[in-house]
Amino acid sequence: MSSPGDEVEKTRSETAAETYRVRVPDSAGGRIDKLLAGLVPLSRMRIQKAIDAGGVRVDGVLVRRASDSVEGGSEIVVEVQPKAESILAPADIPLSILWEDEALLVLDKPAGLVVHPGPGHSDDTLVNALLHHRPEIAGVGDERKAGLVHRLDKDTSGCLLVAKSDAAHGALSAQFAARTVDKTYWAFAWGHLGGVEGTFDAPIGRSERDRQRMSTRARRGRVAVTRWRVLERYAVAEWLEVALETGRTHQIRVHLADAGHPVLGDARYGGGPSRARGFHGPGLAWAREAAGHAGRQALHARALEFDHPRTGERLRIESPLPADLVELRAVLRRHPA
Repeated sequence: MSSPGDEVEKTRSETAAETYRVRVPDSAGGRIDKLLAGLVPLSRMRIQKAIDAGGVRVDGVLVRRASDSVEGGSEIVVEVQPKAESILAPADIPLSILWEDEALLVLDKPAGLVVHPGPGHSDDTLVNALLHHRPEIAGVGDERKAGLVHRLDKDTSGCLLVAKSDAAHGALSAQFAARTVDKTYWAFAWGHLGGVEGTFDAPIGRSERDRQRMSTRARRGRVAVTRWRVLERYAVAEWLEVALETGRTHQIRVHLADAGHPVLGDARYGGGPSRARGFHGPGLAWAREAAGHAGRQALHARALEFDHPRTGERLRIESPLPADLVELRAVLRRHPA
């Protein structure tokens, strides 16, 4: 399997702008942004910026929209400006690395660590940590991403994929877009879902009542599919293995809450301590005990499976259950179903 950029003519001007010249295979064709993501060693973000800046031409004709179609055999010229110098500060925050080679690394993200800088978190995020430990990936993918190919919520732990070059970032991002990356999570959810396995298939969009929440009742929801199966069942909760076919914001949390079984500790979607009041008899005390040990949403990115961007080898990287969820599981196991 060849990687983007293997058969691309590349030049650099005196202003440090880079120009890529590539011919679309005769058998190919389609949207120019998707084609370029597989033909040149650039992230989708840089391709979009090049199009917006008037830096992309097909057979000499200026491309104005990322959705413009290109036919097989066409010659595409892409001119991209130098990356802006990162304005983000490195921070010496410990990182746990599950896998690393010359093209990528997979981090074991701890719960409580914000991924991207934003209001209130300018210098204490995972991106800041990456800039300290791997300064060479500054600007990969985007000036503010430091190679990150996807994200996890602040209070979700587990596998997080980082590219070390624009070529790797483009190839990995294309896999996420094509839904060929297998994403497996572990979750502890309140109550009992019907059966031992199933599928949630309900569109998700931003809530119109609360912009901080996502909802299956949004007017402009996008397709969202979540598969689940029960690993262990307890008196007041279940340990689930969850596989995502799509990657919508808060997808697992929203689908489980919509089913009436929110993630333990997820106060935003109804899984906080007040959830224990829905149980009666001995179950009330057991639920309160579980709620007291769920210090955050009990959701963990267990594994990522994807094709290596250079070799094509299928990789599966796993993260063990973190200590706080091991403790929660032990508490739940005291009272089996």
